[in-house]
Amino acid sequence: MAVAFPHFLTPEKPPMVSPSTSSQIEVPPVALTQDELKKIAAYKAVEYVESGMVLGLGTGSTAKHAVAKIGELLHQGKLKNIVGVPTSKMTHEQALSVGIPLSDLDKHPVLDLAIDGADEVDPHLNLVKGRGGSLLREKMVEGACKKFIVIVDESKLVNHLGATGMAMPVEIVPFCWKFTAERLQGLFEHAGCVAKLRTLNQTGEPFVTDNGNYIVDLYFKSELGDLNVASDKILRLAGVVEHGMFLGMATTLIVAGELGVCVREK
Repeated sequence: MAVAFPHFLTPEKPPMVSPSTSSQIEVPPVALTQDELKKIAAYKAVEYVESGMVLGLGTGSTAKHAVAKIGELLHQGKLKNIVGVPTSKMTHEQALSVGIPLSDLDKHPVLDLAIDGADEVDPHLNLVKGRGGSLLREKMVEGACKKFIVIVDESKLVNHLGATGMAMPVEIVPFCWKFTAERLQGLFEHAGCVAKLRTLNQTGEPFVTDNGNYIVDLYFKSELGDLNVASDKILRLAGVVEHGMFLGMATTLIVAGELGVCVREK
């Protein structure tokens, strides 16, 4: 179940902190759609972007708004000398279409800032990402940045990872994928884990990542327990490439919701 985080949504701690000033609050004048909330969070994140930065460009329905806004500011001359490192082929294409110069981690092993969405965020700013299929490149890029801003609407807030009952993705090699899926499921029997290969709805064929791999989605009926222990167990399995738990990586969380825009610094 999604929840609000009471420790930063209380009157004593107003739910809006700008990048450079003390607390304040912005309240939307009318009820907004989920996509409008995503755009508000994305635009707030872009306020952190400065000319000359190397940026990690996230993937998905929220991150696309940030990419579009950065391109707009470049076109207007309000930002200059920006270099983007995209986290997917989709973002690569979008960034080029809006005029963002691109590079990669080989040329820029340290990034100034990354902006991306998340599928779930717990009270410790741990994330589930990858339901769009880009978790490996996202983790590589966002693990190389000095500051990682996560942008979400309030529906993504959870008490613990897996609380929504939706997928926690694991990218695996295609070779003997059933064997790997069964081993993943067996790791978390205590949490009622069910492992399912991600497929394309139209054909039933396996979903293939930008890296040529498959994704096994893990579904949990109860809490995983220690997330770092769970992470280690998954990564030790031969055949696993990466998982969608982003632990201790986010430095800033921006949430758009009914109360306005909330910014939490780690």
